[in-house]
Amino acid sequence: MKKLKINPNFDYYVLLFFLLAFTGWIWEVILSLVTEHAFINRGVYKGPYLPIYGAGGILLYLLLHRLKKRPVLVFISSLMICSVLEYFTGWFLEFLWDIRWWDYSGHFMNINGRICLLGAIVFGLGGTGLICLLQPVYEKLYVRIPAKLRTFLMIAFIIVFVIDAAYGAIRPNIGYGISMN
Repeated sequence: MKKLKINPNFDYYVLLFFLLAFTGWIWEVILSLVTEHAFINRGVYKGPYLPIYGAGGILLYLLLHRLKKRPVLVFISSLMICSVLEYFTGWFLEFLWDIRWWDYSGHFMNINGRICLLGAIVFGLGGTGLICLLQPVYEKLYVRIPAKLRTFLMIAFIIVFVIDAAYGAIRPNIGYGISMN
């Protein structure tokens, strides 16, 4: 089998960020449909993306992509990296807006309600899936997209995101089921 060799450009990371942020949003919407029996747009912004998933995925890729042949190490590393990211993101959002977007206080082995063991395990599995399974598929798809289309998509996503982030800084998404306050 021929090994795909790419040298990631900026658009590679931006498109990966938005793909993962959208995937995280889908995951959270499905969770709310199952647990709350309601469609809930989880997160600070109005758009269909959760930046913590995009940032976490990029961080995992940068730190762990060379370990894709060692899934147990990727799992443990993902579990730890994502737990630290989730904890400090939760703390930062509470500090910034005095609002809690998630609370694991009722879950086993939680730390200040910001992270818990089950969430850490799920993020460990997600990180392992990303690095060991999805990343090679993403790379194959990425090289098939013409460079001009990648650039257009990157710019469009960034413009929409910046507008949404500016609006969210003034009026964060805090409706039913979104925040714990």
